[in-house]
Amino acid sequence: MKKSILFLVAFISLSIIVHAQAYEGTTQYAKKKQQAILCDYSYSTDAVQNAFVAKLAKLGYKPKEEKGIFNRDRGTLVFKNTVISDISNDRMDYILSVETKSRKDKDASTLYLIINKDDDNIFNKNELYTINNAKAFLNNLLPDVQASDLELKIKDQEDVVAKAEKKLRDLKDTQSSLEKKLDQNKSDQQSTQKDIEAQKQALGVLIGQRKSN
Repeated sequence: MKKSILFLVAFISLSIIVHAQAYEGTTQYAKKKQQAILCDYSYSTDAVQNAFVAKLAKLGYKPKEEKGIFNRDRGTLVFKNTVISDISNDRMDYILSVETKSRKDKDASTLYLIINKDDDNIFNKNELYTINNAKAFLNNLLPDVQASDLELKIKDQEDVVAKAEKKLRDLKDTQSSLEKKLDQNKSDQQSTQKDIEAQKQALGVLIGQRKSN
């Protein structure tokens, strides 16, 4: 019985981890609160944003990033006149932002998606079919997010390996430099030893020239 309960708890926990559930909410954009579709992922903001951008890149769309020192919407990505057939066959503006859920948990993010049609929020148009399709699209984005997260981890690990390899090269270069200095030191020692012997001989000759009292 205990094993069954543990298995059920583990299964539920795993389901929570591997599934994304989109929902309705609000976000701030263009100096006002706007209705949006939200989705939580147990991955970093980079993994989530990269997955969404890559998904739309395959459809031939690139975003425009909001910029500006005093622009509160900076970092927001805007896909203008975009068709995502899984959501709608109509051209719409998809406004994307991804935020970390908390400072303590940087590997948990919330995606915010505002969808405008003819410069008006689809929630204002009560387009329930489009809204539900958008939710499903974000839910189904999870495998892409996981793949994106893996690529980021691979890139990070490649950087770690590259850094370690550079350190090893630097150490070998230092060793080679030290070995050359040691060889030069040995050569200098031998030369100095010969010079000492020659100078001692010269000293002996001089001493031999002393007159006895």
